Amino acid sequence: MDKNTLKTVIADNKIEVPKYKVIPRDFIFEEFGNYVFVGIRRAGKSFLLYQRMQQLLAQGVQWDEMLYVNFEDERLVGMSLEDLNLLLEVHLEMYGKKPMLFLDEIQNIAGWEKFARRMADTKHRVYITGSNAKMLSQDIQSILGGRYIPVDVYPYNFKEFLTANDIVFSEESLHSTTGKAEVLRKFNDYLYYGGFPESAEFTAKRDYLTSVYQKIYLGDIAIRHSVDNTYAMRIMFRKLAESIKQPVSFSRVTNIVSSAGAKVGKTTIINYMDYAKDAWLISLVQNIAGKLVDKETNPKYYFTDNGILNLFLLDGNTSLLENLVAINLLRKYGRHDAVFFYNKGVEVDFYIPDEAIAIQVCYDIDTANGTFDREVDALLKLRNVLECKKLMIITRDTERTVEMNNAIIEVIPVWKWLLRF
Repeated sequence: MDKNTLKTVIADNKIEVPKYKVIPRDFIFEEFGNYVFVGIRRAGKSFLLYQRMQQLLAQGVQWDEMLYVNFEDERLVGMSLEDLNLLLEVHLEMYGKKPMLFLDEIQNIAGWEKFARRMADTKHRVYITGSNAKMLSQDIQSILGGRYIPVDVYPYNFKEFLTANDIVFSEESLHSTTGKAEVLRKFNDYLYYGGFPESAEFTAKRDYLTSVYQKIYLGDIAIRHSVDNTYAMRIMFRKLAESIKQPVSFSRVTNIVSSAGAKVGKTTIINYMDYAKDAWLISLVQNIAGKLVDKETNPKYYFTDNGILNLFLLDGNTSLLENLVAINLLRKYGRHDAVFFYNKGVEVDFYIPDEAIAIQVCYDIDTANGTFDREVDALLKLRNVLECKKLMIITRDTERTVEMNNAIIEVIPVWKWLLRF
């Protein structure tokens, strides 16, 4: 790697980064923490770095004490692990100071974790982002040796989405007709088009979301993993989107994809699922009542952003509602062994064991087909097998409190739950 190229990249970033308009995310940086931010592409990981750099600049830290590099910069194509130390040499030549490191999309550099470990050992302050969940695998965590704080980054939560859209809200404003209407209008956008930070800037939101999906599908999955049968993988994603709310087995997906004319084996489907999880396109939720094999092979799958899910759906209100609740639960409690569903004689959409919360998601509980009784009955029966400190039904618009069989069930509109969550 040519040193002059690195000097140009560093100098250009010094000019550009302070110009970015940053909507502060709901995240507090520890003063002496090293971080690895991981999440779906375009979730706002880079802007967390910009947020931190702008905070430090405002506190009096000088730019020559910081080094920012985005490894997706085309000028850095071909950069290797051996070249990473050149960044320090070049920065020292330019400014003569030991820098804080801001390393964006570093998963493109094979072996990056060894460099990151050495930087932490030499007391550099380091902030890293990446778009692949394997960055937080046990092998890499072992190499990093507990020197970094891992952080999952999702697209905007609803409160951040309102702030990004210049909607000021408070408990008082939500009681006013105008204030509530404004929040509900923006919630419709959030439900159907998701929370990718940049999507707020686009009128043609569907076109933007399609481009993000194509980048994830092609760049982060197909090209990275040398997938030949991209048609089969597209059919698989469509089937997963249509199956939100339902457990899906590998065998079932294999049969459906094969029947669509894309012959694949179950092992291939399992690999495709793993690739999609690594790229943060999907996350799974397991059946807490299932045996080990059932948990691993028959989970529910959810898309990390409603906007991408909605690309696959025609009339998807109920699926979008449940997906939105799932992703916000995963955002708060974590992707691994924290959020479950229950399915053994009775079906409950979500159960959070750490807080003993049981949640049903229902678009409209007041339909005439017995929906209300079915949802309430499932929650009441769950108390017989699992501890339930809190019972909830999250709806599109309905709000009430149900008292039955010595239990209190809170029925709450999803937008209000998101603002309180």
